[in-house]
Amino acid sequence: MSNEPIVAVVCGGTSREREISLDSGAAATEAFAAIYEVERFELDQEALPESLDRERHVVFSTLHGTFGEDGKFQSLMDEAGVEYAGCGKACSELTFDKVRTKEVLSRAGLPVADQIVFSRGSLPDVAEVFERLGPSIVLKPVNQGSSVGLGFAQSESELESLFAALEFDNWMLETLIVGKEISVGVVDGEVMEIVEIRPHSGTFDYASKYTKGMTEYIAPAPYPKTLEKIVKEVVKKTYFSCDCRDYARVDLMLDERDKPFVLEVNTLPGMKATSLLPMSAGAAGLSFEELLNKLVEPAFLRFKNKYSIC
Repeated sequence: MSNEPIVAVVCGGTSREREISLDSGAAATEAFAAIYEVERFELDQEALPESLDRERHVVFSTLHGTFGEDGKFQSLMDEAGVEYAGCGKACSELTFDKVRTKEVLSRAGLPVADQIVFSRGSLPDVAEVFERLGPSIVLKPVNQGSSVGLGFAQSESELESLFAALEFDNWMLETLIVGKEISVGVVDGEVMEIVEIRPHSGTFDYASKYTKGMTEYIAPAPYPKTLEKIVKEVVKKTYFSCDCRDYARVDLMLDERDKPFVLEVNTLPGMKATSLLPMSAGAAGLSFEELLNKLVEPAFLRFKNKYSIC
């Protein structure tokens, strides 16, 4: 057996985020090829690649959304004895569920927005929603990523229109926090730099994320050292409270008084050179290739310890 395993970049998948995953997979494959032997696997079903070999491969997944981020793919790799970079099954299951994640963070004393959880078959009263959550509301599916299904309402009629178009079963409504949206990467427990996200539309929805020119990114965000320290402490506590491993990205809002609120934890973030985690790491001095090397190193170590490779 060679001293270095082959990096198996897995991309594609069956979720709504397939095209995003393919882009991440292509970028990661190209960058890894400058460092390691690499193979790219494009999935079109919820299964491990047939030629994946636990004694030859370490998986670097860029699968986004369902099956990729929800613990199912990680569970299959665990069962097959395949080593992989990134968070494990339990953490992935947790963080893909926005409600469970907020429960864990709240118990840890971390700030999260007020919410109402409901199902498509049992809608809350719109007047009671605004009475409880305030004048501006965010609608989110409980188990989706990349802002899929995200909606905003500032009136009962707007919320009723959102209810009429619900696509998934499980949903949550949150108080809209007005302020700055930020994102921070964590690499092997080390907090990277803060990225401020400035969508020209005012909301960082699916279109703003993936349409060129619709959003401005400031990295590192030009914040006072005291605020930077507070944000990074919240990010680090969030990462460890969710039992993350190897790397993750934490998304937050700063309200009008610069108080941070955790929005979500992304365990398989976008992995193009211009994606938020690479941007956060780049502001901390890591090139894209250096970042990918750091992301896969812990999995290489687990692989070598398993097979007693020196």
